[in-house]
Amino acid sequence: MMNPKREPMKDGELDSVDRAIIYYLQQDARRTSSSDMAKKLDLSSSTVRTRLNTLEENGIIRGYHVDIDYDLAGYPLYTKIICTAPITRRDELANAAREVHGVTAVREIMTGKRNVYVNAIGQNHDDLNRIAEELDAVGLDIVDEQIIRDEYVCPYHGFIEPDVEAIDEADES
Repeated sequence: MMNPKREPMKDGELDSVDRAIIYYLQQDARRTSSSDMAKKLDLSSSTVRTRLNTLEENGIIRGYHVDIDYDLAGYPLYTKIICTAPITRRDELANAAREVHGVTAVREIMTGKRNVYVNAIGQNHDDLNRIAEELDAVGLDIVDEQIIRDEYVCPYHGFIEPDVEAIDEADES
């Protein structure tokens, strides 16, 4: 049984219970209840809910996001637009890019000239051209564009103890 009690959380300090909760939510947050996690962790549901609330309150869990198949949703073009922003304006320009209609994600890169990555969707090439023009207008210099065929998201296995992961794999077979 994992230790459900913990001292107040410090920045970046997750114990094995916190890491396991995050891991299970990364696998499928929509279909993973606190009762499911409690059973796997040999804890009470209320302990798991309390831990989950603490993770949310401390900003470690920032939200729960939908995984969308944009092609099936009517947006067959999914692209990564790689940009350069002056270091002193990178944060400002990345935030401005989030406001462009069709942009689905923006990443700030810490090093190199290619320091802002923008994911965007469109129904046709005109949509992608408009997005590129709007990114240019906010001050981003577009270096490259790549059409994305598919994207796969997976949980970070470092959040789970190896013995717990082995138990999960045995349960699935």
